[in-house]
Amino acid sequence: MNWTAIKAIYLFEMARFFRTLAQSFISPVLSTCLYFVVFGAAIGSRIQEVDGVSYGAFIVPGLIMLSVITQAISNASFGIYFPKFIGTIYELLSAPVSFLEIVAGYVGAAATKALFIGVIILITAFFFVDVSVAHPIAMVVFLLLTCLSFALLGFIIGIWAGNFEQLQLVPLLVVTPLVFLGGSFYSISMLPPIWQTISFFNPVVYLISGFRWSFFGTADVPIFLSLCAIAGFTSMCLFIIWWIFKTGWRIRQ
Repeated sequence: MNWTAIKAIYLFEMARFFRTLAQSFISPVLSTCLYFVVFGAAIGSRIQEVDGVSYGAFIVPGLIMLSVITQAISNASFGIYFPKFIGTIYELLSAPVSFLEIVAGYVGAAATKALFIGVIILITAFFFVDVSVAHPIAMVVFLLLTCLSFALLGFIIGIWAGNFEQLQLVPLLVVTPLVFLGGSFYSISMLPPIWQTISFFNPVVYLISGFRWSFFGTADVPIFLSLCAIAGFTSMCLFIIWWIFKTGWRIRQ
């Protein structure tokens, strides 16, 4: 394993992140404040508790997941798309660097950025509601796995995208609706039976449910299914990336 190559790619991507530090940190904080004002105050005044948890605290895991998933995909997809767009990816492919080292550098940086955002949102939430973490180790595990898995998905999207419009297509039209419909701001048990059944086909439900369990000890699906879902999703993304580099799809054309 070429650790020097991984470090170089990782530090380059992190430097780009810190060059826009104000935008990177202030934007999610403002968005979180708006969510608390709109959902926490407006809807929270009508829904006092969900599963024995105040509504303001209940939406915290969903808010963190929403931002973490979005940021992980965005950072990873742009990180690999831009070298492809300007042609410098061929220098990377011709260097003595394996695809695992390339993926580790770009995905590691994107996952780190998303993790920073998740921590910032969690800290921001403490100023609005009383939040407690029942299972801190499980929370860290779910947060890390989510950052990693969706950074891998973002890497795939960045390879697939042929222009900047396509770069935003999947996150806007697929991922964001799945997150909003995945129980970010409500419990699946609040839905009619038919919609509960439909919701269980949404993979994001299992991620949010498991992450919420780490906070409050309550979940819409068993914690084991949540772990299996995120492990399966991560494995699928790794397989697709392996296939992309093996065949050269979209990167050697």
